[in-house]
Amino acid sequence: MKLRFTKMHGLGNDFVVLDGVRQTIQLDADRLRAIADRHFGVGCDQILVVEPPRSASADFRYRIFNADGGEVEQCGNGARCFARFVRDKGLTDKRRIAVETLGGLIEPQIEADGRVTVDMGPPAFDPARVPFLADGEALTYDLEVEGETIPVAVLSMGNPHAVQRVADVNEAPVARLGPLVERHARFPQRVNAGFMEVVDRHKIKLRVYERGAGETLSCGTGACAAAVAGIRLDLLDSPVTVHTRGGDLTIAWAGVDNAAARPAHVYMTGPAETVYEGEIIVGD
Repeated sequence: MKLRFTKMHGLGNDFVVLDGVRQTIQLDADRLRAIADRHFGVGCDQILVVEPPRSASADFRYRIFNADGGEVEQCGNGARCFARFVRDKGLTDKRRIAVETLGGLIEPQIEADGRVTVDMGPPAFDPARVPFLADGEALTYDLEVEGETIPVAVLSMGNPHAVQRVADVNEAPVARLGPLVERHARFPQRVNAGFMEVVDRHKIKLRVYERGAGETLSCGTGACAAAVAGIRLDLLDSPVTVHTRGGDLTIAWAGVDNAAARPAHVYMTGPAETVYEGEIIVGD
């Protein structure tokens, strides 16, 4: 099967984007892993598939597959690349686009400077919605990992996140603790493990060990989760600049809307870049 693809990245978090509107795409886990393989395939952190919407309220449907072939609910950097892709390919002339994901409806907006702002929706703190095994909701939870007790903020940004504060993100044990937190028994669907260093009240440094992909140069939903966690813990004020190894994102969150008794929406702004286009033969 021959497929046309576009290679894109959001701050080094890289994607293979497939147009499922103009071509038929049928990929199983083995074929997805083959595309994502950096030695034998195109190579990427995630594969993004553009599809027609299933509901009248959306412009497109957007599916996300990690490098291990597993489908996931949400990807912030991918959402920005998705918006640029459908606009650049002439699939829409809109600047604000309603997109269906497994994690719910999102609305990316292409700004005049070419960056993309994504309304990521409200964060969810109820452990059952993450999902996370806990007796009631708390600001942080103690996670036991190989004899260590690690305080983590747990929330969902359409996908699950566990954020821990570290003194120096460059020295954080991401390679050792990341996979242990990712597959911890208290996260039935695994989790993205964030390591956050607070620089000042409007800036953090962040590394994320992503579920099914390992450490990436940037994680959009991870940046949202870390900023929200820091604001809830009174360590940060909105807006927050999140410095990742791939570059900077801006996250804005107004906190909990007391009048409505629910969390406000999270807004993420950052770049999306096209690298190259090509064709790949996958399977028979």
